Amino acid sequence: MMTLKKIAVPVAALILFGLFWEFLVWVNGWPNYKMASPSDLWPAFWKFRWLFLDYGWDTLWRTVAGLLIAVVVGVLLGMVMGFSRTMRDALYPLLVGFNAIPKATVVPIIALMFVGQHDMNTILIAFLISFFPIAVSVSIGLSTLEPEYRDILAALGASKLTIFWKIALPKTLPEFFGALKVAVTLAFIGTNLMEIVEPHGRGLGHLFDSGKISADYPLMFAVLIALAVMGILLYYIVVALEHVFAGWAERTPQ
Repeated sequence: MMTLKKIAVPVAALILFGLFWEFLVWVNGWPNYKMASPSDLWPAFWKFRWLFLDYGWDTLWRTVAGLLIAVVVGVLLGMVMGFSRTMRDALYPLLVGFNAIPKATVVPIIALMFVGQHDMNTILIAFLISFFPIAVSVSIGLSTLEPEYRDILAALGASKLTIFWKIALPKTLPEFFGALKVAVTLAFIGTNLMEIVEPHGRGLGHLFDSGKISADYPLMFAVLIALAVMGILLYYIVVALEHVFAGWAERTPQ
């Protein structure tokens, strides 16, 4: 019953959103060259279905690759900052300052630095835009570890590696998965920024740019919906992994 409810509630919300969107376009009398409606999207999907499959795969694998690199680097940085107050004080200003820079300004710099390296450029910007929340969450989780646990295990002869695997890592998992849910959406933003700015003819960002040039609003909105669907898919994959590895931290509302 709970599983059915978890599926039915999001689906009902999406249907209501679509109906409201359709009503809003209809009641304002907007033509599809000004504002596409949900009923305009399926013809656009079908017309460009092979491009959506081909370019969608390009966007997806680059995003996942950038996200995986962000997880590795973010966890390592988080561990360094979490276990060392000195490194935390040294690295936090750098990370915060870098994260404060609008990534739309970083994209053309990377595109010019690595001209022609389309896959690497896209993966790199997806990584750069998504590793920050992971690093911060792991750092906070480790730095707030109760010293009593470490002292007791150290007195029993446990190594720092054992303390990390047995105590620190499990405690950090809820924060890690919470940050990973945010990083998923940020990685998609980075991927599409590069695909739009760097004209290499691949990815859904390029397809969106093509729709913009030809003033094809149904195609542009269809690309946005495709990106949203892929983002939701990755989000629920993370939710499933969280349930497997950190399900003990879930609290059922009363």
